[in-house]
Amino acid sequence: MMKKIQRFGGAMLAPVMLFSFFGIVIGFSLLLSNQTIMGDIAAPDTLWYKFWNVVAAGGWTPFFQLPLLFVVGLPISLAKKYAARATMEALVTYIAFNYFVNAILTLWPNTFAVDLSQGTAVGSGLTSIAGIITLDTGMIGALLISGIVVYLHNRFYEKELPEMLTIFSGSVFVTMIAFFVMIPLALLMCVVWPIIQEGMRSMQGFFINSGNFGVFIYQFLQKILIPTGLHHFVYAPFAYDSAVVEGGMAAYWASNIGEFQTSALSLKELYPFGGFSLSGMSKVFGTAGLSLAIIQAAHPEKKKKVIALIAPAALTAILTGITEPIEFTFLFVAPALWGVHALLDASIATVSYAFGVVGDFGGGLINWLGLNWLPLWNFHGSTYLTQIMIGLTFTAIWFLVFTFMIKKFNLKTPGREEDVSEIQLYSKADYENKKKTQQDEQEKNLPKHARQAQAYLVLVGGKENVLDVTNCATRLRLTVKDTSKVASPIDFQEAGASGLVNPGNGGIQIIVGLTVPRVRESFEELIVK
Repeated sequence: MMKKIQRFGGAMLAPVMLFSFFGIVIGFSLLLSNQTIMGDIAAPDTLWYKFWNVVAAGGWTPFFQLPLLFVVGLPISLAKKYAARATMEALVTYIAFNYFVNAILTLWPNTFAVDLSQGTAVGSGLTSIAGIITLDTGMIGALLISGIVVYLHNRFYEKELPEMLTIFSGSVFVTMIAFFVMIPLALLMCVVWPIIQEGMRSMQGFFINSGNFGVFIYQFLQKILIPTGLHHFVYAPFAYDSAVVEGGMAAYWASNIGEFQTSALSLKELYPFGGFSLSGMSKVFGTAGLSLAIIQAAHPEKKKKVIALIAPAALTAILTGITEPIEFTFLFVAPALWGVHALLDASIATVSYAFGVVGDFGGGLINWLGLNWLPLWNFHGSTYLTQIMIGLTFTAIWFLVFTFMIKKFNLKTPGREEDVSEIQLYSKADYENKKKTQQDEQEKNLPKHARQAQAYLVLVGGKENVLDVTNCATRLRLTVKDTSKVASPIDFQEAGASGLVNPGNGGIQIIVGLTVPRVRESFEELIVK
């Protein structure tokens, strides 16, 4: 069950990865069309102003079509075969579901705790999906329907029907089943979802009023759950759904940034729930401190090698907010550091919020510049100077605490491994497999991701040993029959990976980096050959 939940959480990243780019587009568009900052060139009647508003209109795409993105994003990662077909099935089924909801609310207008005549006004509990006025189930509804379709696809897509019925096989058969499943589900949602929406409104008040304590608990849970893959379920409803504010914090911040640019009120007064979007504080300042600590604690003769390993991963985290490459370099070799890391992560967010630092700080420096510092510095520069001072202070804390713990408890972070760990005995089969992989790489002019996929397949024991394949933002997740056939982390590093997580329960994670979607595609092609 845990593996399935992890796969589900990782699949949610497929659409989320789009937000970094589109968020930057919106941020720069609003900045460049702001007359207060740009002067007369950005007056409402100028070509400059109109051009950047056109650009901004396109930038809103993922924010305004979020449910559809999650509907089509889930099958890409979770469908075991024919993911493109599963994506089409999920989209058609989701649209049918919303037509069912609309019809039920129209035909029985006084039966359910929602008034369809209100339209999509804020607080109505309704939204428009593909032109259909329906319940605003947001990301949760999209993932529920898409998850059901993926299950049906994996189970029934390849089912053989009698010859006279073959026209209904494949995607048609899956969609037929899903169609009839959606009717009772739509009715159930009309009964249950308005109650859930009321609960969400109550939760919004609770978290806003919980102040610093709420921020600390939220941020600690989000970080400590990363190894389980369950952290997506903590932050996603806050960032992209209505758990705290209607439409999600990401969309709310982006849509109101124009007002924030010129307001004399503090950012905390304008955006009081912004403490739940400060995870980037640890991604930037925490990453800098812990990276320097790992380098400092490495044995002198290994420092250059450690710098070569840590520097690219740290730079990725600081610039983009993708922290897994750096965090997974110490998570499983020194788990004690992970608990401390989570506490410091929660602490920097809480302290920052207490001193008035709020905004869309869920990513790295690129996100900070595009959606915070550049458009808002003119009126809120003092807040950002406070943020930098707090951040640098915590960078020093991270460095000192990590350096102390690594050396005091002799934790085996990169560069502190015993020499013997790099000397391993290999069987003749291991040697031949490794040689064959190297020869294949030399003989074939393949892209890097294809060469990596070939090497990883050999190192996990061949396709006969692989039961399941998926990925998250940076890791290739596999379920294997026999973990004893999986090679050592050093072998995977030599093949191009940043590391390997092999807890011995059949689920392994190869830390690949941001190219993991392409590596997975090549890996799956090799398996089905």
